[in-house]
Amino acid sequence: MKTWKIIKTETEYKNALIRFGELINNVEPNTPGGDEFELLALLIENYEKQHFPVLPLDPIDAIMCSMEDMNISQKDLADLLGDKGNTSKVLKKKRKLSLEMIRKINEVLKIPIDILTKDYDLAL
Repeated sequence: MKTWKIIKTETEYKNALIRFGELINNVEPNTPGGDEFELLALLIENYEKQHFPVLPLDPIDAIMCSMEDMNISQKDLADLLGDKGNTSKVLKKKRKLSLEMIRKINEVLKIPIDILTKDYDLAL
């Protein structure tokens, strides 16, 4: 088993990904292979956070991503929010989210309140 260290280069990152892929279906927890797998996961995550930062989503982008992930249509969302016209305006950034919308979206789509309450620009 290779001794792993903090990943600092793209080559080290690629090698870690290859080894991670080799281990993913072939290890048991609390074994040397399982420990190597967990360590690689942490090292890879650390490298990715430093080199591939995720830009924070605005509330509407977060809603759209969650809808796609959960296979929820715009009509389904409109049914949830109770207003087809306002739902369309919100998703097109022509209207801001209301407090009631934020509460319902948080409850159903499980998007954190702090994301839903971020300020965002309306489309012109």
